[in-house]
Amino acid sequence: MNAQIELPFFTAVEEDRPAPSPVTALPRQPPRHSGLVGRESELRELRGFLCEAMAHGAARVLRGHAGSGKSELLEAGVGMAASASMRVLRCTGIRGGTAPDLSGLLQIVRPALRGLRRSSADGRLPCLETMLADGVPTQDDRSRLPYAVLGVLESISAGQPLLIAVDDWDALDEPSREVLSFVARRTTGHPMGVLITSRPHRAREASLAALPELPLGPLTRAQSAALLAARRPGNDAQTVRELLATAAGNPLALLELPVRSEDRLPYAPASSERLASAMAPGAARLPQGTRDLLLVAALHPAGELPLLLSAASGVGGGELDFAAVEPAERQGLVVFDGARLVFSHPATAGAVVHDVGAERCRAAHAALAAVLARDSVQRLWHLSQAVEGPDPDLARSLEAVHRRALEQCEPPLAVRLLRRAAELYRRPEDRGRCALRAALLAHELGLERMARTMAHRALRHPLRPLGTLCAQALTLRGTREERGPADPGAWPAPVGADEEESALELALLVAPSLAGDTERVEALLIFLDRLPDRADDPRLLYAMALVGRVRRAATVVARLSALQPLRDVPAGSLEHLGEAVLLTGDPLRALDLSRQAERRYRFHDLPDRMPRVLLRQGLAHLVAGDWGQSEQAFQKCAGLATEHGQDHHAAAAKILRELVCALRTGTVGRPSDTGVLAAARRSVHLIDEILTVGTAWAQVEGGDFDAGFRTLSVLLADPHRCPGALFALVPFAEAADALNAAAEARVTLRQLEDELGAECSPPVSVRLAVARAVLADGRDAQSRYERAFAMDLPHLPSLEGPLRLAYGRELRRRHQAADSRLALRQAATVFTMLGADARAARITAELRASGERVENGTPGAPGSRSARDLLSAQELRIARLAGRGLSNRQIGELLKLAPRTIGAYLYRIFPRLGVTARTQLLDALRDDSVV
Repeated sequence: MNAQIELPFFTAVEEDRPAPSPVTALPRQPPRHSGLVGRESELRELRGFLCEAMAHGAARVLRGHAGSGKSELLEAGVGMAASASMRVLRCTGIRGGTAPDLSGLLQIVRPALRGLRRSSADGRLPCLETMLADGVPTQDDRSRLPYAVLGVLESISAGQPLLIAVDDWDALDEPSREVLSFVARRTTGHPMGVLITSRPHRAREASLAALPELPLGPLTRAQSAALLAARRPGNDAQTVRELLATAAGNPLALLELPVRSEDRLPYAPASSERLASAMAPGAARLPQGTRDLLLVAALHPAGELPLLLSAASGVGGGELDFAAVEPAERQGLVVFDGARLVFSHPATAGAVVHDVGAERCRAAHAALAAVLARDSVQRLWHLSQAVEGPDPDLARSLEAVHRRALEQCEPPLAVRLLRRAAELYRRPEDRGRCALRAALLAHELGLERMARTMAHRALRHPLRPLGTLCAQALTLRGTREERGPADPGAWPAPVGADEEESALELALLVAPSLAGDTERVEALLIFLDRLPDRADDPRLLYAMALVGRVRRAATVVARLSALQPLRDVPAGSLEHLGEAVLLTGDPLRALDLSRQAERRYRFHDLPDRMPRVLLRQGLAHLVAGDWGQSEQAFQKCAGLATEHGQDHHAAAAKILRELVCALRTGTVGRPSDTGVLAAARRSVHLIDEILTVGTAWAQVEGGDFDAGFRTLSVLLADPHRCPGALFALVPFAEAADALNAAAEARVTLRQLEDELGAECSPPVSVRLAVARAVLADGRDAQSRYERAFAMDLPHLPSLEGPLRLAYGRELRRRHQAADSRLALRQAATVFTMLGADARAARITAELRASGERVENGTPGAPGSRSARDLLSAQELRIARLAGRGLSNRQIGELLKLAPRTIGAYLYRIFPRLGVTARTQLLDALRDDSVV
């Protein structure tokens, strides 16, 4: 046997050349690599490792899951080593098969022996020659093998710094792993580095336990988006969101995942050949029962293990038990969390079923349908994937059950049900109806690509007139060919339930683009009035509120008040109702509806629906004047929107948070970036109106009364063009009072009341009453203040604060100093709860003018009394937390109290301590003996 092998040994003499300096030899910057987006810190770590290795030896383990970029980083390290004149010896493990013993070590040792003098190997070279000649060393040689390899590598590094690069260490044969881990732990004192890449593997980590690691985590969402843009440009927003969600920061998955296609039947998670071989290399060699179990787990990830075992048994015909899980767990494909099988990565589900044929996949869907509850929505979905050809009965069941999917907060599943129903119907009319419903629902969810696709399919079939208008509008949505809305006055009257549905959806599509078009707005309102049977439909109320915020405000509020109870209303309809009531001026009711929708989404674990809900909650808080809560809502919205790739919601939250800051501080910042503003318009189509009114309001808060008054006067002169100005009636009145323009402002209010007439909503009536009280002169001032205070103002601090401030001024003018100081202190407390920092100096001046004593810069201090005498233990605790900068919600979470309860406590605490701002609390409590 030995005679048949020719050994490629050379006896050339080693070059005696000095080792290069590790710092000067390595490039200052790591080489740029197209596949290493987001790995800048890891490249810096690699450079530091190579410097350490060239100086006195080092070892490093690059550990990460399949596709995390380990091999790319290894190549980058090899490139840096080569540029530093290091010699590189490398080997690679073999996945998907059984590697022969010592095959990995041979990849390193054979090149190492080339050019090595026998004398330099210190007598250990014969052992390696024997190993190469015989293939399998004797037992004695095996015990000496690690020392012989180490000696040879040390000899090489003595003449030239050496890097040993080991890719896929966990896929090497066991003897090679033992020898290489032995070498890696003994590099100290020699210019030699060992760089190893390995996947996490519980059974093979012990021999690397003592070596330093460089873990490779997933890319951040921003880094993932940058990699997609660089390597896979041209994807639409929906595709990018889907790829980012499935890839979960894995670079290989980002580059290899196919774009999701709903046309694939039967449904199975998508993958590619390269991705499947990387994430599930041994899946094809698993027992058939385990493969069937992985198949049904990939098709029904929410199923518990006993149900999946029953379904998998139905696929293969044999009874499976918990032992079927073990082979997949050993390969690291899944983890059993005590109830369900969880794939090691979201893309692993597609990898394990990549080679499964369509017939086997249909059988798995049928087996799942057989074990699920008979009335389950999921059962019908799996049943629809198991059939071939038309099935009208099943199509009718899918169309009927999609509403239950909406009630269960599963709108994407509802879209898929309608889409499949359209394919299963025989009659073209039925196919067109279901395709149009799927398109409309997809549009509501922001799935614009699917909405356009299904709208085009709907137009291939006969549709009724209003349905045709809907489909045509959807096909042009978001394209350059998108045209303005057709005249609602030319729409035909709906006949039948299907046409009424199309009428409501068409109104929703058209209403946002009718702003400023009085004639077509009136035509749309007349059209909606012709739907008496749908008068309480959330879509009708939302469309009516959108175009008739002034004309139909009272009608919308009255119909919303009659909608009780709301337990069976889908979460999406709750959002529509909340927006409708907010548009008509009732932020508290809007906040309640939005919170109900939030609870539904949290219960059903739908975090991707939260940014939109939080954005609407922030707007409701903003209108109500609770600016602290508004800022928190926008901050949470921005974080979640960024996490889920909803850039339009993130842009809107950023702009609105800046607006809240302007309102609190009274400083108007620079206009928003045009790109950010354009993205925000896709989230809040009234963002320009909100910014115009909010900026004018902020000018009043900051004391620029002239600019604020001029802007609001123009806006209130035509409330139909800018109904949002009705929210700023009180700042308008305050600015007029400061400019001695009360008479002019009263005329404007009188014209508004006449124009609104019977359709003036109750919330707007409250604002009008407060504004009239602020502008009241001596003759009827007291009666107007009493009328305003009799309203429910504690829940609207943005109205109560200005009213109490104006009342304090009025009492001071009447020379009622004590009552004036009380009213001004109450106003200061309200504005502090609002976080209106710009008001602090002005209220302090008012208190001084009313005779308030100021001690240590704190107006209204009650004298030398202990804080413990002034406050209860709970009040003292709340005061200290508020002084540290905690918000009402944060204090409430600590003390298990509602944020509004904390606000009520602070309402009592501020006058007792004589403070007007949270920032003064620490000074008031610093010396606990005297306040």
